[in-house]
Amino acid sequence: MKKESVQEFIERKGEEFRKEKSLILMKDIGRKGKRFYSRETWTFLPQSNLSDKVLILERLRKEKFIGNLAYKNAWRKGDRDYRIGYFIVGKIGGAKDKWIWGQFCPMIPRQDFLKLIQKAKREKTII
Repeated sequence: MKKESVQEFIERKGEEFRKEKSLILMKDIGRKGKRFYSRETWTFLPQSNLSDKVLILERLRKEKFIGNLAYKNAWRKGDRDYRIGYFIVGKIGGAKDKWIWGQFCPMIPRQDFLKLIQKAKREKTII
């Protein structure tokens, strides 16, 4: 099976995001609640020194929560948060040669970080 190129991945994932109507679920840090967000917009940027990695900056809108939040006073429906993450081509097991969400804090070269922020501003992801 031919591996999907970076550009093919970005186009496919962007189309998925445009069609997606479901909320994004995140566990609360206190482990007693769950937070739900809608994805308003996003910016992709291939990492310059790693051909199998795509950075993403997303603007998310707070929608609702269930359970108890560790920082409930910081939750206001409609507020926006930004999330920086990445997708990477898996190397082992069932993820081998597939684009997957990066599970660790993103490490970003300085020049790519600046490009990502500038691109996100141009594309109105950062408002």
